Amino acid sequence: MERGVTGRRLRRRHALQAPARNVMPSNLLPLVSVVSVLSALFAWCYWPTIVGLSKEWQQNSDYSAGQLVPLVALFLLWRDRKILGTCVLRPCWWGGVALIILAQAARFYGLLFMFESADRYSLVLTIGGLVLMVAGWQVVRRASWILLFLVLMIPFPGRVHNLISGPLQKMATSGSVFLLEVFLPRVSQQGNVVVLDENTRIAVVEACSGLRMLTAFIIVAAFVAYMVRRPRLQKGILLLSSVPVAVMCNILRILATAVLMLVVSADVAQKFFHDFAGFVMMPAAVLLMFGELRLMDWLIVPEPVAPPERTSA
Repeated sequence: MERGVTGRRLRRRHALQAPARNVMPSNLLPLVSVVSVLSALFAWCYWPTIVGLSKEWQQNSDYSAGQLVPLVALFLLWRDRKILGTCVLRPCWWGGVALIILAQAARFYGLLFMFESADRYSLVLTIGGLVLMVAGWQVVRRASWILLFLVLMIPFPGRVHNLISGPLQKMATSGSVFLLEVFLPRVSQQGNVVVLDENTRIAVVEACSGLRMLTAFIIVAAFVAYMVRRPRLQKGILLLSSVPVAVMCNILRILATAVLMLVVSADVAQKFFHDFAGFVMMPAAVLLMFGELRLMDWLIVPEPVAPPERTSA
């Protein structure tokens, strides 16, 4: 009899000491169900837009870096999972519904007037509305930079593309001619063509304007600005500096191509311009950004911290 009682006590003790299974709390089950349903509806509604974006990334080299933005955004969410886990979930239905209605109005405008960019930007706005609807303002504030980062996956509208591409093309041509005049005696510019001598010409066409570098460098600068621990002013300066960094790197690429064309051959210069230079410019741009952060450390003096006031005994 005593052995039976002792056995039951041991089994009960082992049952109490056994590790508990990871069972989802019952209060989270409705939230998970709502998120699943809303995600399915979002994918169903925006599937044609997502497919169109994917084709644009694959076919247009100027915006091929946009396909990395969703993956980087997921990485940033995973990195900040502990911080986001401390947020209090307070769904804001009215705010989320208002954002979604605004997004659908923009989408309807885009479909009505054949303005594809409005449909694409409404995708990001809808994601923000869904997050606000399910999680609340605190989560939206914590993840606001990541939500804004998603805008970088959208190609520029046609008008903006044409407005930027032309000046970039002219700056690349003029900047390369200015640097080449230091080393070569006979260099001239004819429109967007760099004339090295009577028989050697480099045409800086629209594909060589540096727009692909610009879009890629903006994405990299936004990622670096999010990762480093700096004041918002320094992060903003770093993000804005991606534009002159892209222009400078493109000018250096044209300069190296011209030197190779004169010293080696046109075929080697062509391969360098389209293949090797693209891989070299990105690490160079990242080094310039970190050098810029180092320079800001030297130029910006932190405010002195006031000593604590002493209380009289």
